[in-house]
Amino acid sequence: MSGDVKTATPSNQEHGQRTTPDGIKLPIYMDNHATTPMDPRVLEEMLPYFMEKFGNAASRNHPFGWAAEEAVELSRERIAKLIGATAKEIIFTSGATESDNLAIKGVAEMYREKGNHIITQVTEHKAILDTCKRLEKYGFEVTYLPVAKDGRIDLDDLRRAITAKTILITIMYANNEIGVVQPIQEIGKIAKEKGILFHSDGVQAAGKIPVDVQRDNLDMISLTAHKLYGPKGCGALYVRRRNPRVQLSAQIDGGGHERGMRSGTLNVPGIVGFGKAAELCQNEMATESVRLSGLRDRLKDAVFAKLDEVYINGSMEHRLPHNINISFAFVEGESLLMGINDVAVSSGSACTSATLEPSYVLKALGVGEDLAHTSIRFGLGRFNTPEEVDYVTNRVIEVVQRLRELSPLYEMAKEGIDLSKMNWGASAGH
Repeated sequence: MSGDVKTATPSNQEHGQRTTPDGIKLPIYMDNHATTPMDPRVLEEMLPYFMEKFGNAASRNHPFGWAAEEAVELSRERIAKLIGATAKEIIFTSGATESDNLAIKGVAEMYREKGNHIITQVTEHKAILDTCKRLEKYGFEVTYLPVAKDGRIDLDDLRRAITAKTILITIMYANNEIGVVQPIQEIGKIAKEKGILFHSDGVQAAGKIPVDVQRDNLDMISLTAHKLYGPKGCGALYVRRRNPRVQLSAQIDGGGHERGMRSGTLNVPGIVGFGKAAELCQNEMATESVRLSGLRDRLKDAVFAKLDEVYINGSMEHRLPHNINISFAFVEGESLLMGINDVAVSSGSACTSATLEPSYVLKALGVGEDLAHTSIRFGLGRFNTPEEVDYVTNRVIEVVQRLRELSPLYEMAKEGIDLSKMNWGASAGH
């Protein structure tokens, strides 16, 4: 059955879908870091829990509640298995933003007497950065580690940042814009040696590459269903139970659900979908990663064969299999996006795309402002086909070439003029 599903693309009619003469359905979705389409097998498993099996998982005295609770516990097991945890260590939330908040604020409040210092990095998701900024207002000290040109932190920087008051290190597993994977095992080892809790935003990594909380010495990891072909509005936080037993101050008070860490009626259909999505990733990750990295390299190689002045942002060696982030010099990113408007890609993370500022992630890598404005993130997914990749590649090449024909800067660069030495006056860089 899984073979049939792989090539199925979720219905796209509501997006003004049309078909090319070659039979490719447009628009093509390649923004799988922002969200993934739901796998039909996930929806199938969820459907009964909207109508027939509608019970509240906290209703312990009748069959409706028991059926819901049973489904929730099965999902807990499936999600735990995906990351090498036990079912009791999975706490359900509304999504990864809540999980990040619960992990960081929960530790800050619970371990306040032990210390008030938190270590993170400058390229974290806003759910981490903004939570840390909030804690700074309450007297916590936060160290924001820089990253190297490849997007990874320096472990010596981390060691130097640790003080007697450090209670938490929070470093994302893989970046949502550039797909760069951090040296998580090594960070976990340092944290363990120093007796400091280690949290990771694992949203982009779980289900895409092998994540193992024991191997990685992770005490907490934030997850969400909609990044691995499940429903939106359902997340989870792994909280280690032994060696050490992690305690968190609840951020939402109520009936003491989820081992007292997160009160609120559980989203049973969402949790069922999350569990199924995790199981599918567990079973198919190995083959899916190979297929997607093959498609990603097909896109990259074709672009680099036809275009000059293109640059990959972040490490190629330590990268998610389905991500490539490319800067196209002498092309305005917004113009490129508009030019390929039958392809859904992104020029930054979904949570910051409302701003016209260049990506703070790319700036942290040392990418110049001009180049940062020309970057496109291609996020491949389960339902993309080789034909779609070829179509997207050809469209990108065609549009970049057309835009560069209109660019006097590109023409000057081709003539060997060193643009960095030009005196542009007040309009420099645009």
